[in-house]
Amino acid sequence: MEEMEEELKCPVCGSFYREPIILPCFHNICQACARNILVQTPESESPQSRRASGSGVSDYDYLDLDKMSLYSEADSGYGSYGGFASAPTTPCQKSPNGVRVFPPAMPPPATHLSPALAPVPRNSCITCPQCHRSLILDDRGLRGFPKNRVLEGVIDRYQQSKAAALKCQLCEKAPKEATVMCEQCDVFYCDPCRLRCHPPRGPLAKHRLVPPAQGRVSRRLSPRKVSTCTDHELENHSMYCVQCKMPVCYQCLEEGKHSSHEVKALGAMWKLHKSQLSQALNRLSDRAKEAKEFLVQLRNMVQQIQENSVEFEACLVAQCDALIDALNRRKAQLLGRVNKEREHKLKVVRDQISHCTVKLRQTTGLMEYCLEVIKENDPSGFLQISDALIRRVHLTEDQWGKGTLTPRMTTDFDLSLDNSPLLQSIHQLDFVQMKIPATPILQLEECCTHNNSATLSWKQPPLSTVPAEGYILELDDGNGGQFREVYVGKETMCTVDGLHFNSTYNARIKAFNKTGVSQYSKTLVLQTSEVAWFAFDPGSAHSDIIFSNDNLTVTCSSYDDRVVLGKTGFSKGIHYWEFTVDRYDNHPDPAFGVARIDVMKDVMLGKDDKAWAMYVDNNRSWFMHNNSHTNRTEGGIAKGATIGVLLDLNRKTLTFFINDEQQGPIAFENVEGLFFPAVSLNRNVQVTLHTGLPVPDCYSSRASIA
Repeated sequence: MEEMEEELKCPVCGSFYREPIILPCFHNICQACARNILVQTPESESPQSRRASGSGVSDYDYLDLDKMSLYSEADSGYGSYGGFASAPTTPCQKSPNGVRVFPPAMPPPATHLSPALAPVPRNSCITCPQCHRSLILDDRGLRGFPKNRVLEGVIDRYQQSKAAALKCQLCEKAPKEATVMCEQCDVFYCDPCRLRCHPPRGPLAKHRLVPPAQGRVSRRLSPRKVSTCTDHELENHSMYCVQCKMPVCYQCLEEGKHSSHEVKALGAMWKLHKSQLSQALNRLSDRAKEAKEFLVQLRNMVQQIQENSVEFEACLVAQCDALIDALNRRKAQLLGRVNKEREHKLKVVRDQISHCTVKLRQTTGLMEYCLEVIKENDPSGFLQISDALIRRVHLTEDQWGKGTLTPRMTTDFDLSLDNSPLLQSIHQLDFVQMKIPATPILQLEECCTHNNSATLSWKQPPLSTVPAEGYILELDDGNGGQFREVYVGKETMCTVDGLHFNSTYNARIKAFNKTGVSQYSKTLVLQTSEVAWFAFDPGSAHSDIIFSNDNLTVTCSSYDDRVVLGKTGFSKGIHYWEFTVDRYDNHPDPAFGVARIDVMKDVMLGKDDKAWAMYVDNNRSWFMHNNSHTNRTEGGIAKGATIGVLLDLNRKTLTFFINDEQQGPIAFENVEGLFFPAVSLNRNVQVTLHTGLPVPDCYSSRASIA
């Protein structure tokens, strides 16, 4: 809990808060310290004169920023109120915590009243020593500020946990450690002195003896009072004003300024704000854990820099010694460069360690303070400070997220020695800085797959200063195998075609220039389509083929057969597509199947050795490859018929279907390589292609049995 101690000390006196009050800016200050830094303002700026002129809108009036000469750590140590004819320039002081505060404009009058009850000079102004916001007090003076009883309770527990051993006050020579304290006598006793001076009989038997630590706290504190309203001192807080964000009493709701505001039950808002603070603390705790890990990383970097420096120096000495006497003078200069680079790196990392350590200590202190505040069972007191604490926790969390946990220095020495010059050029020997390109970043939002194609996009990191001459894109085989280069060039986008369907590929990219090659980027996982969606390819078709319906429907008026291919090729997996016969007259015999990309386009499909097909008329069908006709099967086609083609490259077979029934046996076996869907037409036959279809159930059942 030591880090929390800064949260418990007054920014003015530097000691633990005594009777702390809450300013409207939600910062705390001792009541006595608040009185000490009061400054008297001109009559024209008083709240009474503002209300009389109709300009007053609140109980406390903040001074306009243009009427206050704000000060900073770079100032000369003086601050003044500008715009007041009667306001003298007043030197400002520094509190033990380093916060500049204004001393009182005049010595406070002698009084026997407590700081809260003593009269406050007329038209007094107070400036927050932390945020420097200034406000003019009303007739209530310092009594108008609520007391922070939650903070008092936290300080009590903290001091009790840190209480040192107390000595007996009645020992004549070396005082012994006290064992009890009498609350009525207000004296600490050791056991011998208690038996001698405070026997448990007579009137002393009624005295209450408590442990020393408890007695130390009770000496300083009076019993905690019930929270009362600052506007109606005889009334306890009973509700919470949502608009003003403060506890109020029932009179405030009936006749005060909160009568028209939304109010909620004090207990419910207490629980709600505790829950919000706890949730914010959980997130901040995660940031603190990251900060601790980051500090470990920075400390390891110090060791790594030391080790890399030793290794680099050894290499440098070996190279310089090889150049005999002529290199010795230059060697000293080069070693100086390395040492300077090392010291620079160490200074940057150590500075960051120091900065991060301070920030982590502050964060931990705030967390411990908030946890102690949560333990308080005073709803109104808690709600008085909960909003400010929640904002502070959010602000601290945001500060950790703004690049704070990123090292400002690398551990590598980006230097390389070029020992190729001749001896007469030794005086020109110098370091050549290693400037390889930064690792490219894959732009995930622009990377995608379509069918069996993948499009990847990448870019250089925003802060990269070393240009890249080109990039190397690598993909594996879709089955967890070795990576292979699929693109080398200057472009930052590439589309890779011909991948396997229903496969998972891993992609990575690296940059290169004349100096060398960067590290690989993070690996991107790409999933190709489970089924193929494609159309006919006008670019590879015979010129007599007529296309329509977005290249899904084809026809041919020529008497001779003409071939057209699909746009997508297959080399792996199981694929099924269908053709529907839209027009069929005079009983021609169209052919359906698969082909290589270089198949003949002016003969029936299957005439050469580049196609595997089934041609069919209105009564029967045949399988044909390399002009070999086999397996005549009864059953033909007519207008409206459906022809299915099933290419199973896992089992290396090709099968045909007519109207959802398998036509003949398996047409072809041992088919492997790259195949494109194909069809040959003539004499006005028109067909439409249907893709993205599942494998027929009858085939799936037979395959599972096999």
